[in-house]
Amino acid sequence: MEIVDLRIMRGPNYWSVEHPKIIVIKLDLENYKDTYTNEIPGFFLRLKKMFPGMQAHRSAEGVEGGFFKIVRRGTKLSHVVEHIALELQNLSGMDCGFGRTIPTSEEGIDNVIFSYSEERAGEYAAYAAVKITEALVKDARYNLKRDVDRLHQIREDEHIGPSTYSIVAEAVSRGIPYIRLDRNSLIQLGYGVHQKRIQATMTCRTASFAVELAGDKNATKEMLAGAGIPVPRGTTVYNLEELKAATQELGFPIVTKPLDGNHGKGASINLKNWKEAQKGFTEAVRYSPGVIVEQFIQGFDFRLLVINKKFVAAAKRTPAMVTGDGESTIQQLIEKVNKDPRRGVGHEKELTQIRVDKFTRAILKDKNLTLKSILPAGKILYLKSTANISTGGTATDVTDIIDPYNVLMAERIAGIIGLDICGIDVMTTDIAIPLNEARGAVLEVNAAPGFRMHIAPTEGLPRNVAEPVINMLFPHGCPSSIPIIAITGTNGKTTTTRLTAHIIKSNGYQVGFTTTDGIYIQDKMLEKGDTTGAKSTAFVLKDPTVNFAVLECARGGMLRSGLGFEQCDVGIVTNVAADHLGLRDINTLEDMANVKAVVPKTVKPDGYAVLNADDDLVYQMAKDLDCKIAFFSLDEKNPRILKHISKGGLAAVLENGYISIYKNSYKIRIDRVADIPLTFGGRARFNIENVLAATLAAYVSRIPVEDIKNSLRTFVPSASKTPGRMNLFRFPHFEVLVDYAHNAAGLKAIGEFVNTSDATRRIGIVAGVGDRRDEDTKELGRLAAEIFDEIIIRQDKDLRGAVPEHINQMLQAGINLIDPDKHVIYIPQEMRAIAHALENATRGSLITIFSEDVTEAIKLVENFKVIQDRRELVD
Repeated sequence: MEIVDLRIMRGPNYWSVEHPKIIVIKLDLENYKDTYTNEIPGFFLRLKKMFPGMQAHRSAEGVEGGFFKIVRRGTKLSHVVEHIALELQNLSGMDCGFGRTIPTSEEGIDNVIFSYSEERAGEYAAYAAVKITEALVKDARYNLKRDVDRLHQIREDEHIGPSTYSIVAEAVSRGIPYIRLDRNSLIQLGYGVHQKRIQATMTCRTASFAVELAGDKNATKEMLAGAGIPVPRGTTVYNLEELKAATQELGFPIVTKPLDGNHGKGASINLKNWKEAQKGFTEAVRYSPGVIVEQFIQGFDFRLLVINKKFVAAAKRTPAMVTGDGESTIQQLIEKVNKDPRRGVGHEKELTQIRVDKFTRAILKDKNLTLKSILPAGKILYLKSTANISTGGTATDVTDIIDPYNVLMAERIAGIIGLDICGIDVMTTDIAIPLNEARGAVLEVNAAPGFRMHIAPTEGLPRNVAEPVINMLFPHGCPSSIPIIAITGTNGKTTTTRLTAHIIKSNGYQVGFTTTDGIYIQDKMLEKGDTTGAKSTAFVLKDPTVNFAVLECARGGMLRSGLGFEQCDVGIVTNVAADHLGLRDINTLEDMANVKAVVPKTVKPDGYAVLNADDDLVYQMAKDLDCKIAFFSLDEKNPRILKHISKGGLAAVLENGYISIYKNSYKIRIDRVADIPLTFGGRARFNIENVLAATLAAYVSRIPVEDIKNSLRTFVPSASKTPGRMNLFRFPHFEVLVDYAHNAAGLKAIGEFVNTSDATRRIGIVAGVGDRRDEDTKELGRLAAEIFDEIIIRQDKDLRGAVPEHINQMLQAGINLIDPDKHVIYIPQEMRAIAHALENATRGSLITIFSEDVTEAIKLVENFKVIQDRRELVD
């Protein structure tokens, strides 16, 4: 078996709108294409032994153990690969459950789809699943632990921590979108101008000076002491001589910790003599040249959490420990504790497995113990010097018993240091007693406190401490997202996108939009190229100046990685025509319609899908949508439109030469078509469709009718405004039209416009596209022969793996269907083909250029026009 293609979907996609994070692999079964699991001796038993957790896989049976039933009954090995890829991730602490296997049109090749938690993990799981399946078939030995360990490592490297995750999950529950900005914990919550950012538990509201102050433990202690907060007596030392003086002044026991440390790194507690103090100093200076030496405060370790000036939770923290039973060794006791299902690797679960590290070994050595020592029954042995959850410690929620004095103290500390999210470490015998009465002390203030001990304590009530963070960043009633209009279809996407963006911008919004030409922020192109995929969408949604997004969503981007957003407010589908068929398993118009339907399926329930009622496949999309529907049509008497508006629906139509909106029984006239420049006096009927779609999108976005009308009149098609979209140049004695149309539907639409002209001769410069079906290329030739008196065949620079001679043969075959004697010239280089047409243009002719390099084509035409205009002046 071999994976011949692997795609990572990062948003709603052709395979699943509900499960945006999926891996799609194209799997060639090769010699196993006709092999089923029930035909392989012992396969089921080997699979069940290796993956007993697959008992939970329901598969198509819909019941626990369903997948095993299917395997026993007989299923393809591609189906097994799907489930192994899922189970590998589950074994590594990443909950993944969605999958499906779909045959392709190619014999022996299936599309295997499965969800992932982290991209790298999903990709690794795909290749590992194929290897494991082959090993199971051959009854060969396989090191499963190696794969699970590797996936664990990937998870730890890639997965956002539990604290950050809790905030993100709370945001999602409130309908707030998010974007991961790096591979660590930097997260954007919300879109555009409304975005807020978090990193771990620091927010964009966290003051940098407060973080620096909290990091300077000495300065923090001085400030707290000055405010009447109980803190341990202590000092900062930089060498052993100063350490000696400190211990003489403070007495033992003491605590040493790095001045700039965090997460308990380099800290040593309860040091009872000079030898231990020296070891503590040596450990601390590994992290900071300055070492804090403090009195050791007797009691228990507590963490108090304050968010947005309010106390929200408290937990008692206990270091990693084991309790003797009089029989087991310390190593066996640790292994027993680690079998707790709540414990996992790193941040995988609510508790972390206890690892025997150098700190543990040092503790054992100090107590004259080894891992082989047997603890007496009931004897407690602490294995770490700090109570961090990340080193195997446990937490008990004590929020409900904390004394009011301690609550006030915590809130005062957060205000004194200036932190919006503040973790306060306290040592005291009883948190239910005021700290000053219990002779406790505040040990430390943390600027990025972990939430894990509060959201999933070992004992006590879990506390949703992420909720006050989201309430602080996004108070109820405040926006978090920006309006999104998404546009797809075979033809007209870019023009509709540009026109819609123009209307929205004219109403005072700061618009970001994407097109096949580039990414625009407030009408400034910031990225050039075909920018219609998820990456370009994220560019716009991450921009802090944008308060409205208009996004062109092309087939390629959707099939490559899915959409770059979860939901939109308006989704437009212009049409569905034969283009790009035969690529990426999209073989029919119905397949293509399903790709385009992804956009309207992401429309919010209170948003609008704007659909072309004149296109059968687009009209049918309405049946599967859970949002409001608005149709547009060039025929005001279209039965579909009449039926829709009779039920109170919304529609835009061309009626009596006007762009009009039907709303209930009312007709709202927007403007006369002849007065809208984009329609070229009504001759460009395909642009009338684009106007209808954009008008509806603007109307449902609450743009006033008068503003829509003014915007339609001020959107003048030109090489700068709509490059490659109906760019008409008028020379003294002939005309030139430049357009990007590259498929039969586009060519036909342009042909309708060309046929309305009074040109004496019509010349077309055309090319076939390398990755199209032969029948599509023939159709281009046939249409060109119907439209033009003379045809110049050029060649694309990017032939996409095709042979130019074959492309030209297909074009010529299509031309011959109409007129075998049609005047045809072959000039491969596009600019030479254009130059030839311009230099030989006759009076009254219309040259139509279907360009690959629109920028250079327009530049050549404009330069030639300057020369012609000068000659005209001289003459």
